[in-house]
Amino acid sequence: MNRTTLSLIAGVAALAAVTGFAALDAPDTSGADTARAAAQLPVERTGLVCPAPSTSDLAETAYTSFTPVTKGAAGKGTGHLTAATEESTGATGKTGGKTGKSKEKGGKTAAKPVLVPKAPGTPATGSTSGGTTPAYLGTAEGSYAPGWTVQQTTEVAAGTGRGLLGVNCTAPDTEFWFPGASTAADRTDYVHLTNPDDSAAVVDIELYGPDGALQTTVGEGITVPPHASDPVLLSTLTAEKQDAVTVHVNVRSGRVGAAVQALDDKLGGDWLASAGDPAGSLVIPGIPKDAVSVRLVAFAPGHADADLKVQLASSTGLITPAGHETLHVKGGMSASVDLGDVTRGEAGSLVLTPTDDAVPVVAAVRVVRGKGDDQESAFIPATAAVGARASVADNRAKAATLSLTAPSGTAQVKVTSSAGSEGGATASQTYTLKPGTTQDVVPPAPQGLKGTYAITVEHVSGAPVYASRTLLSTDKDTPGFTIQTLPDDRGTVSVPEADEDLDVLQR
Repeated sequence: MNRTTLSLIAGVAALAAVTGFAALDAPDTSGADTARAAAQLPVERTGLVCPAPSTSDLAETAYTSFTPVTKGAAGKGTGHLTAATEESTGATGKTGGKTGKSKEKGGKTAAKPVLVPKAPGTPATGSTSGGTTPAYLGTAEGSYAPGWTVQQTTEVAAGTGRGLLGVNCTAPDTEFWFPGASTAADRTDYVHLTNPDDSAAVVDIELYGPDGALQTTVGEGITVPPHASDPVLLSTLTAEKQDAVTVHVNVRSGRVGAAVQALDDKLGGDWLASAGDPAGSLVIPGIPKDAVSVRLVAFAPGHADADLKVQLASSTGLITPAGHETLHVKGGMSASVDLGDVTRGEAGSLVLTPTDDAVPVVAAVRVVRGKGDDQESAFIPATAAVGARASVADNRAKAATLSLTAPSGTAQVKVTSSAGSEGGATASQTYTLKPGTTQDVVPPAPQGLKGTYAITVEHVSGAPVYASRTLLSTDKDTPGFTIQTLPDDRGTVSVPEADEDLDVLQR
């Protein structure tokens, strides 16, 4: 086989990989040489990683899986979520229950899934207890893959980081930004690195404070073994104590999933999810209306400074917080500002736009709710728009609030609450958002709800919409809350039609 033939085969293989295993259309044999638009096809395989939830013996962790119904998806599918410390064999079992080991298979101990996804449109749940729960690796294929999401929710009754800690399990990638971490004495922050692949990953962790890069000791060349997870305590990487730190995770080889677990001695704890890609304008959706403290942290990668206009998209329109009209972010340095109770009892989202030339930045806020000893904290990173569709799982009766914002213009979205994990029927409602506003809504209640349900937001028309979900603890003895953003679920992929061109073999 000659080199040109090998190059052609390699090119087609690479295209299939980039498109998330979506199948290419068969070539047109009509002889027409007309260029055709790419088709949007459902992805056929999705991988997710969930970090180890807690080291507390009091931890109770729930896992919830959901795949929205996708037109054109494959008729069959499968999925599983298994411990990262075990070989992933694709074993299946009963949905839910405690994690454990199944019988040996092929001379190795097969991992029993903590949950097995149900058919699209219905959530599946599982649970674990205690502080020894490992990280989990998940794969969904066929009809289970498009838009697959898994929520990990942990309740910790007491101790550092008490409260409700929630995170959406993430797709593995090669770069992550976490503005809002800390190496201060009252914080215990870990960056969790989880490798889903068969070969080791090599990772660099960089820390940036108000004066630039922090001097680190062992942050470079961290090896994460295959099918394993490594929690790295940030305070072991540097001797500097900084309140507002931006963490940059850069993967030299392989892929990892990454998330920062931020545990505070007095303000509880939560997961800080990766911020969206650096951009000139950012939206941080869904700051709770009863927030007593909001701290914004922003970081500008590179050498250029960024000057940002700070606005709040309130329930009535865009307003500028008094005394915090702008934020100057020096290149390569983290900038922070305390906005206090900026929402003042109304729904709100932060909108950051350049005052002059656009310079890419990343940003997140830490939100504090409650009073006295019952104060708890959560994080909201700047995020991408809902796009065509986005979903969030593990919503509980009378405990979930959906926040929707359309900073640049009028928009309309359709919100669908799924059937419950143990029974019930779907319910939908359409919302119209005025320009520059944020609207907090109670999701439409599934009829006859039993168990937990998922929320799917679909963009119907108009300007881009940004969204987040606030979940409250249902345990009266464990006050807490957690917030997850809803970026586009990337359930479809653009696949160009390809024509046969045998002439390439002669070139």
